[in-house]
Amino acid sequence: MSGERVTSANSGLSKPSGTGRLSGLLQRSEAARGISLLSPTLLIMIIGVAIPFGILVVMSFWTQVGFGFDTSLTLANYQNFGERPIYGALLTRSLWMSGAATVATVLLCYPMAYFVAFHIHRNKMIWIVLITLPFWTSYLLRVFAWKVVLGYEGVINSALMTLGLIKTPLEFLLYSQSAVVITLAHAWAAFAILPMYVSLEKIDKSLLEAATDLGDGPVWRFFRITLPLSLPGVISASLLIFIPTTGDYITPALLGGPDGAMIGNLIQKQFGAINNWPMGATLSIILMLSIATIALVFMFVTNFVRKRIS
Repeated sequence: MSGERVTSANSGLSKPSGTGRLSGLLQRSEAARGISLLSPTLLIMIIGVAIPFGILVVMSFWTQVGFGFDTSLTLANYQNFGERPIYGALLTRSLWMSGAATVATVLLCYPMAYFVAFHIHRNKMIWIVLITLPFWTSYLLRVFAWKVVLGYEGVINSALMTLGLIKTPLEFLLYSQSAVVITLAHAWAAFAILPMYVSLEKIDKSLLEAATDLGDGPVWRFFRITLPLSLPGVISASLLIFIPTTGDYITPALLGGPDGAMIGNLIQKQFGAINNWPMGATLSIILMLSIATIALVFMFVTNFVRKRIS
């Protein structure tokens, strides 16, 4: 009888369900808990980034046939890129203009971030909001605003003619590489101010006081302490500006003209009017590889410089 009761009791104990086993695994493994927290983000990254990127890579080895594709793998598109100098020229111009816009933006925004971090002691958030307030408007509206400022009868030409400094409007202000660089530098300024402000705000002020007590002046104090400690923000700001501006096609289309066209305009035309998606995919892959290479070299150089000056 007792054996039957034990058997009956054991049979009454249900086996752990799948949910129970998963819960136990999450409680025992820290790595499993981390993966479970990252899983929604990873899923979005896979669906929104990895899969489209994979499709783009595969498509770059196809060829366009009318309104369809020849899916046999070939390097013809990459060979076409190497044989047509216009592609390389547009890529080089895009990297140059984006680099110029990045340098201009960082140089203009660093003093603003420095001022808020070190010279504003109350209501800093209000200052940050006021600085970034112009960038709450549409990107397209800001581009059109610069078209009005730099236009043939725009603000700059009208002011110079009113002051008598010029007799005829300056034609080189609009539809040029400089117009694109100026507009990109202004349009992405908010993305440079915020990361640099965060890095500057985190600097321990006692380090600056110690450097002053040891005899360092403002210039040496800046180059020996402030600049090295704020380099992570400068690097982040530079990458946040350089990467998206290289593929920008709206600003060059509206303000660049023939001399200010960038590789993004050609990619947009390949997917649009020209209807050569494989070639557009090839140009996109080459652009991404170029940006990644430059970004890695930039990070290596800045880390090397940071170690030398710190």
